[in-house]
Amino acid sequence: MVPEERTSEALSDLFGAAVSDGTIATWGGQASETLAPTVAHIADLVAAGSQQHADETGVRLAGKPHWPHVNSTRWLTSLTSLAWHAKRGQAATAAIGIWPRFRGRATHDRWASYDAYQACTHSWCGAHLVRDLTFLAEEHHQTWAGALRDLLLSMHQATEQWRAQGVRQVPLHEQAEWIAQYHDVLAHGYAAQSPPAPRPSGRRGRLKPSPAKNLLDALLGQAERVLAFLTDLRVPFTNNQAERDLRMVKVQQKISGTFRSDDGATAYCRLRSYLSTMRKQGRGMLQALTAVFNGCPLPVAWGS
Repeated sequence: MVPEERTSEALSDLFGAAVSDGTIATWGGQASETLAPTVAHIADLVAAGSQQHADETGVRLAGKPHWPHVNSTRWLTSLTSLAWHAKRGQAATAAIGIWPRFRGRATHDRWASYDAYQACTHSWCGAHLVRDLTFLAEEHHQTWAGALRDLLLSMHQATEQWRAQGVRQVPLHEQAEWIAQYHDVLAHGYAAQSPPAPRPSGRRGRLKPSPAKNLLDALLGQAERVLAFLTDLRVPFTNNQAERDLRMVKVQQKISGTFRSDDGATAYCRLRSYLSTMRKQGRGMLQALTAVFNGCPLPVAWGS
């Protein structure tokens, strides 16, 4: 997280060691090369797992926008899946290589690029939907949106109570009641939509639907993705795991600013992938780093 110059100052102040910025950069590059097989193994484990969380965020590389992509689980963080890439969309996910191999269930936001991967099962992040519905309720005065937001949160609370009892799914009769309420709110939402405005004179093409109509169509057409957390208690309500795993990337940008080279961005992603995974698996950070510089990174335990 800390710039090389400040790292050099800290080493001098704490240990009386005069270490140049270039030496620190060299150490980072050496660690990156040592960790390459470990990080590739982490990516393989995520791709072979039964569940994953996915997300992406923007960073600056030599002043230009790039996109770190993360694929993670409770026990693994792949930062070659949290790999930086010059593209945000499917070109990046294909190059990173986890999505094309994944056959489990993926939890993510409504970003359309993920829809290209039909060999796996998808579920949508409830927190993102709650934010979208809150916006429509407060800014566009869509009463149905507020009702659906409250309904999703009530469903989430119910699933937490059932999960605490150690069961695998909400009882079927209760699921049916929740799902009926869900579709009832959608029906009220459609009924509340104003008819489309007349086409302006001389204009051709398809009229653009309103944000409310777009979201209603998505919630109806992909209801299984929205309600997956209700029908299978192994499915999380949110994509918070991926967002937490990306948060340190944003912290790095705030502290150190742009990456200056491809190698620097790659080294950061590999180190962050390894350290995040080690922390999830209960290993100490100093122990994990010492193992890297001794040439033998700590082994990665399987975790889906």
